[in-house]
Amino acid sequence: MRIIGPEAERNYFESQLIILDTLEQVLNSQPKDTSRLDEAIYVKLLLPEICKFLNQSTDTPNTLVLQLKNLSSKVLFALSLNNFGAVFNRISAKNDSSDLNKMLTSLSSASDDPDLSDLELIQHINVDVLRLIKLFNDINSKFKFLKNKHVITLAYNLEKAIWMWMDNYPEEFTELQKKPNDELQDCCDKLFDQFNQCMENSKKKAAIWPLQMMLLVLCPKILEEINNADNGAPCSAQHLKKKHFIDEVKKAISPHHAGSKLTEGAAVTCVRLCKASTYISINDRLNVLFSLVQSVINDLKQLLFNPPPNTKPFSRGQSIVDLDLYNDCFVSCFRITPHNNDVLKVCLHPNSPPIYHFVLVNALHRIITQPRLPWWPNITIIYGKAAELRNMFTDTLNKVTQGMAAPQHLNQWCFPAICKSLMG
Repeated sequence: MRIIGPEAERNYFESQLIILDTLEQVLNSQPKDTSRLDEAIYVKLLLPEICKFLNQSTDTPNTLVLQLKNLSSKVLFALSLNNFGAVFNRISAKNDSSDLNKMLTSLSSASDDPDLSDLELIQHINVDVLRLIKLFNDINSKFKFLKNKHVITLAYNLEKAIWMWMDNYPEEFTELQKKPNDELQDCCDKLFDQFNQCMENSKKKAAIWPLQMMLLVLCPKILEEINNADNGAPCSAQHLKKKHFIDEVKKAISPHHAGSKLTEGAAVTCVRLCKASTYISINDRLNVLFSLVQSVINDLKQLLFNPPPNTKPFSRGQSIVDLDLYNDCFVSCFRITPHNNDVLKVCLHPNSPPIYHFVLVNALHRIITQPRLPWWPNITIIYGKAAELRNMFTDTLNKVTQGMAAPQHLNQWCFPAICKSLMG
């Protein structure tokens, strides 16, 4: 449909938002496990339209487009709760005529621009641990169809699916750490090895490492063996590559290797590790994840929050500041060691780069608004810094006012990223 003029475009997007909002409310009001045959038919008709919304370009910041994508993700999540089979069939192949087989054919063909939209559905669906195992097993069986150049897209979406599970079923993750799931470990083990065979250069390593770390996080027995091997215990041949991976991440995050091609991947990977550890009760301090976190957290904080003098804060590309990475790191550090104020001091310091002030505000907002797990520390710990926070806000307001009068004085390297984050 051709839309002419900004007013018509705005009306179009707003009407779509109303429809999607209504759909989400209807789907969330349904009792669990009450899908009927006629509903399954409608689901199959609805999915392609939801996919179109999810795959709209957001290269140019547009509040309505971002709202449309976010709401579409919520609709798909609600849809997959009672209609997981229909959504999964969009991702998984059970016969030659299925959608994913067509997609895999496209991925393995000579096409330079295959349709990856179905693959990207993975990050939006509602999965519990049983569905996660089903998804992993299916990806394992279809992995050979993927071209190497599409492996990064798969890794990104699989990692998103893991976090979706942890956020929505944290009790399953907690239980997994107490009672490892052998079936889940088996499919994670296989996935790790399959991805390991696709990393022919540093760029791919940096992109795939975060997923590999999350796959190991789901395998407490394997991580325990690797951790014990660092203390002199034997490590089975089957897991030597995984131990090498952990060692390589630790090496890449250390100050001696800062600036290397793998530092970026190591930073993201270590932030994911720290974040995952916060989903484990503080009463389970003997968990191997806490040991791994302690081996990297100081180097991670040094890299992100204590850059060398006269250098810009760490970023994953020219003029790009990964705000989510900083936010995740700040929040994780707060939850792991709530009474350690070293990162907070950096972000509150008047002379710190503006990006640190922005990260502080975003991180505190998340700590306040995110549904809390029982062992997460309360925001009241920060109340003693209220005066410094007020001073920071006042100082920032003055700088922004001056900057509006003289745009050339704005910190141009962080301003686009801040705008993009605010749009989200």
